[in-house]
Amino acid sequence: MRLFSTVFTIALAAISFTTQAKVGIAIHGGAGTINKANLTEAQQAAYRAKLKQAVDVGYAVLANGGKSLDAVTIAINVLEDSPFFNAGKGAVYTFDGEHELDASIMDGATRNAGAVAGVKRIKNPIDLAREVMDESVHVMLSGAGAEQFAARQGFEFVDNSSFDTPSRFKALERAKAKINAVEDEQAARDALPKSYLYGTVGAVALDAHGNLAAGTSTGGMTAKRYGRIGDSPVIGAGTWADNDSCAVSATGHGEYFIRYQVAADICARMKYQNKPVEKAAAEVIHDVLLPAGGTGGVIVIDHQGAITMPFNTSGMYRASRSEGEQADVRIWQH
Repeated sequence: MRLFSTVFTIALAAISFTTQAKVGIAIHGGAGTINKANLTEAQQAAYRAKLKQAVDVGYAVLANGGKSLDAVTIAINVLEDSPFFNAGKGAVYTFDGEHELDASIMDGATRNAGAVAGVKRIKNPIDLAREVMDESVHVMLSGAGAEQFAARQGFEFVDNSSFDTPSRFKALERAKAKINAVEDEQAARDALPKSYLYGTVGAVALDAHGNLAAGTSTGGMTAKRYGRIGDSPVIGAGTWADNDSCAVSATGHGEYFIRYQVAADICARMKYQNKPVEKAAAEVIHDVLLPAGGTGGVIVIDHQGAITMPFNTSGMYRASRSEGEQADVRIWQH
């Protein structure tokens, strides 16, 4: 009887240990050439308030014992619904004057994932990516096919014009003027300001059961053509989660994040080289990506709740919150 009692006590301790992980969440609203001089005090306050709202909403899910997948989804919903960020309501325009939205999500416990690319009538693309993960046999759906799946799953559609914003339209006009002034397409694209090349939202989280999750959503690149798809819906490039290492959401010049498999590389350095999350992320962003010409950043949380958010641009909209702490909201390096 005493032996049974001892074994039972040990079993209870093991259960307690596995269900009391240090919860945490980090979010981003995009990296790039964010100049303090171009943001008024009121604008800065508005951005910070929205970032805080998103991270607090996600953290509340975790604090109440909810799943990391749910925390990631609801935090991204807040950012998708804001015109401040290049996702959902604030999506940039394509060259043809439309909006094409991409998103992905990944479950660190199962390595299951879902993604959508080039959807035009889905209010919150991260929700459709989650539906692809949970209710389909596929990982990525695109364009009309993704919307056909959405209709079958009961999603409500919005008009593409619902994503219109005056500031994004002005950016499109400026971009097209530069592109049309140069015959060579590559030279025209190179002539655009770096800020036109990226803009994304994302979230990563660790829940009380020790499960990691990551998600990313974007409106893509200003004046993009030919159905271009960046890294945000690409598992391993813009999004990655694995309970054995970390969860990552990226933002930046997507072509480089795809070529260098940024999100998965960070977690692989942790898993196979036993590097701490801060070192692994910094190596990829500063020592691999930047020398190759890639700019941007990542938010990362590891399987123990440690958070790091490195970037190689002038700023990155970001926020984090860990157990027992208040939200930490930042835009620039300090």
